[in-house]
Amino acid sequence: MNLPLSTETIYNKQARSWNRSEKILLSDFTARPKVLEAIGDISGKNILDMGCGEGYVSRMLLDKGAGSIFGVDSSSEMISQAKKTASAGNLTKAEYAVGNAVTFTEFPRDKFDHAIAVFLFNYLTIEEMTKVISKVKNLLNKGGTFIFTVPHPCLPFMREEVPPFYFQHGNMTYLDGIDQTFEGKIWRRDGKPVSVRCVHKNFSHYFEALAQAGFKSLPTVQELSVTQEHLDLDPDFFSPLAGYPLHVLFKVQVND
Repeated sequence: MNLPLSTETIYNKQARSWNRSEKILLSDFTARPKVLEAIGDISGKNILDMGCGEGYVSRMLLDKGAGSIFGVDSSSEMISQAKKTASAGNLTKAEYAVGNAVTFTEFPRDKFDHAIAVFLFNYLTIEEMTKVISKVKNLLNKGGTFIFTVPHPCLPFMREEVPPFYFQHGNMTYLDGIDQTFEGKIWRRDGKPVSVRCVHKNFSHYFEALAQAGFKSLPTVQELSVTQEHLDLDPDFFSPLAGYPLHVLFKVQVND
């Protein structure tokens, strides 16, 4: 029996397919701009990027005026791409390290002003996610925000396994598939798919993890989807997903 590939192996093999300087992946249109919008004014702020991939979002945060970026990702090839791109662009305020978000401890500072985790938690179990959220809480300054995005919990059960985005839930249901790994694919606008996966959770697991980490305020929650702007841009690519909940964005603040 073939064992499933590790997340690190998946991303090491396809790192070049994620490397980009402009929007190309579906979620570059439907999710990542919302992260930039939600984080607000970050002029001179120190940002932690957990599960940074090849650094696409961190580079955009630097363009928004961030004082520094520190990114961590378990894929050595993704981090290699991030470092190469930062070096080529003379982005001296960007620093990247290979590491498992659950166990990583070699942070360059004791506290950060803000933190993001863009599609990290869909690769972690509930227990692992809770540990990472607790770690992030302890690394944030008072008043700092933590923004993270995940695939919408309902999506695997609403869509057939067809482009440009899906997860395979097999015979699992929304409730009995908890902490089970669903393999999937998400497409680029040039027609190339990349492999993704989702360790299934429902909304209660995210709220419980935030509470266990010590966040005292309720998060702001946005359900993200294809918009009319996307449909006007490329109806052939985006219309198969019109009306579906694709992702969820959580934003929570440290108040103590």
